[in-house]
Amino acid sequence: MFKASEALQGDFLRSQPSEFLHTVSANYAVDEDSYLRELIELAQAQDLAALSRKANQLIIDVRKRDNAVDSIDALLQQYSLDTQEGIMLMCLAEALLRVPDADTADALIRDKLNAAQWDRHVGQSEHTLVNAAAWGLVMTGKVVNLDKRHDGTPGTVLGRLVKRSGEPVIRSAMMQAMKIMGRQFVLGRTITEALKNGKAQRDQGYTYSFDMLGEAALTRADAAKYFADYSKAIAALVDDKYKGASPKPTISIKLSALHPHYEVAREEQVIEELGESVLELVRQARKGDVGITIDAEEADRLELSLKLFEKVYRHPDVQGWGNFGLVVQAYSKRALPVLCWLTLVARSQGDRIPVRLVKGAYWDSEIKWSQQAGLSNYPVFTRKEATDVSYLACARYLLSPLTDGHIYPQFATHNAHTVTTILEFANRDSRPFEFQRLHGMGEALYDAALERAPKDTYCRIYAPVGAHKDLLPYLVRRLLENGANSSFVHQLVDPDVPVKSLCQHPIETLRQQKNLANANIPLPKDIYGP
Repeated sequence: MFKASEALQGDFLRSQPSEFLHTVSANYAVDEDSYLRELIELAQAQDLAALSRKANQLIIDVRKRDNAVDSIDALLQQYSLDTQEGIMLMCLAEALLRVPDADTADALIRDKLNAAQWDRHVGQSEHTLVNAAAWGLVMTGKVVNLDKRHDGTPGTVLGRLVKRSGEPVIRSAMMQAMKIMGRQFVLGRTITEALKNGKAQRDQGYTYSFDMLGEAALTRADAAKYFADYSKAIAALVDDKYKGASPKPTISIKLSALHPHYEVAREEQVIEELGESVLELVRQARKGDVGITIDAEEADRLELSLKLFEKVYRHPDVQGWGNFGLVVQAYSKRALPVLCWLTLVARSQGDRIPVRLVKGAYWDSEIKWSQQAGLSNYPVFTRKEATDVSYLACARYLLSPLTDGHIYPQFATHNAHTVTTILEFANRDSRPFEFQRLHGMGEALYDAALERAPKDTYCRIYAPVGAHKDLLPYLVRRLLENGANSSFVHQLVDPDVPVKSLCQHPIETLRQQKNLANANIPLPKDIYGP
């Protein structure tokens, strides 16, 4: 097991990157309780009570702001995944555009909408998007359920008027509703449209990291299409004539979108072929000074991603640039060792690596895959608070003197307590860094946070770009991450949630548990019981 204390002591600096990669791999599924005890020591703040008070004040300030609830925040708040309506809305959004024929689409709408009480959401929000969605769903529910309810309510009367149009009209309306939702989650259908739509935020000092929508490439043709999309996006950012004070936007790329066989079993082929594709994009980006970040993938692909990143990073055409970065997921037990490895790679070349630290986006899948494989343990932490502790331990390391000049920290979070802790670490160590948030979410949080941040700190908005038909996998992932009422995004803007309940340090929450690992999630070998 990797000794977390070594991260700040610098003992790992005596290793070569190739040697230390074995240490990264060895931490794949370590014992969660033992490793968390080490991370807790690393994440420990000097004064937890003072930190909670500062987080408390930040949340109060956020809730007072006019833009405290973004349209997406409001949608997630009204249609929480803890409600029947929220689950149905997600199911409908996820399934509707995949249905191959009209009759099945009509049957799906009828089945989902009849069972929910949509009218209880009408007028419950100040946001047009939410009320439009609520009225539309009430209307749709009344129309397809009209035969079971004859009364004089306005909904029924109006429903009778439009019933004669039939369910195909309803289907078209629902498809249009999905597109309206899509416009809230996606900054633009093209990079040109996204740059135009993002100007107002850039004028306020924000900048962007653009993500071209699309999942893994299944064929060579898919990979070629995604490559062309990334190349066009880079070209558009190179030609961008914006003259404001905010930093230049960057581009995020998915390795799995650029090769149809991005898997460990084809390591040699992938590193050779995919390495050339990534290098070509990086050359184009460097020529126009557009930063590129490689997005995170599933746990089993981590070492493959690191090897490919190192190959491209060490190429003579990339050396000395300092704008070729990587995303690291804190829910992984290998997150901190990966950061140490990146430090070794950067120091050995004398360059800088931008690192975006995120919580993680594939938790449910990682748990299930580990169970299917019968692993000895999980590669990810089994409690949300454990991931938060890992994130803070990684943040403290990224802001330490050991990484100065070699790692440029980028912190992606919507948790006000996490933001407060990062500001505490940063003010102590006086390191340049940036925050990152998702498009359509967290604007008020970062307006307030940047007022407390060191000079020249800014926030980069991670913004999807693409057609609405490509939105669904991204949309469902965001809903799963932030739609439950236990998520911080949901609770931050909910006035019914006491501020004090959002200010407890994750270390304190963990220490209240009998076991640091979640006993309700049995180890893979134990899922069938004795």
